[in-house]
Amino acid sequence: MNALERVRHLFEESIRLKQQAIDPLAPAIVRAAETITDAILQGNKILSCGNGGSAGDSQHFSSEMINRFEMERPGLPAISLTTDTSTITSVANDYHYDDIFARQVTALGYPQDVLLAISTSGNSANVANAIKAAHAKELKVIALTGKDGGKMAGLLKESDVEVRVPSDSTARIQEVHIMIIHSICDLVDHKLTG
Repeated sequence: MNALERVRHLFEESIRLKQQAIDPLAPAIVRAAETITDAILQGNKILSCGNGGSAGDSQHFSSEMINRFEMERPGLPAISLTTDTSTITSVANDYHYDDIFARQVTALGYPQDVLLAISTSGNSANVANAIKAAHAKELKVIALTGKDGGKMAGLLKESDVEVRVPSDSTARIQEVHIMIIHSICDLVDHKLTG
């Protein structure tokens, strides 16, 4: 396979997964958007976290909420827990890297806030610990996962929402995660602006 054929193959693989994921994921995406919208309307905020590319997705989501997505509207309360390097490195140094998000959720989260927890494998220990901390503080959880849902899937309560991408490819899961995030942002905008 030459380079041009390989690029075409990657595009086709991404398109195929998105088409396969529409029907299974759409109801969970709607529930996730409703959870976020309800929290915002009640004066609560959205915390988000993830590692690597999922950290980037966490920041992307937060920026779409605080600034705007595709419609003009007031900024919405969202905090990415992946951006404060002083906090992340001090917690990792003084405690453990697995606690970097949980400590922030415990400090910043209030009942009825929402945690958007992102992990392509569902096995990120620090994201799983953030979910445990969120439950202890009575936050609702939205988990974006892939593969078999990993450890995170087993931590979720009935009131939480899991949006699990049906793939084993980290790259393809991340591509669908950004589609999920954009879909949530679109639904939140339309719900809030009518």
